[in-house]
Amino acid sequence: MADHPYVGMWATEDGRIRHDLLPNNRYDEARGEHKSAYQGRYRVTNNYIEYWDDTGFTADGEFIDGVLYHAGMVLYRKK
Repeated sequence: MADHPYVGMWATEDGRIRHDLLPNNRYDEARGEHKSAYQGRYRVTNNYIEYWDDTGFTADGEFIDGVLYHAGMVLYRKK
């Protein structure tokens, strides 16, 4: 998974919401100044991503043309 093209940092255009998709199928979501607001695991199947946070919340999203659409948010790949 370490070399998967979706591993890495994704963020909203304003940088307020940031998803760090880690190579061990875990993620860390930051919101504003609150680092690690949510953490959990994820699974990518083709262009579809499923999230399960450590509190039991679930969500999903889709990668389309290099952009992540998740729960009404649009996240872009950060280098």
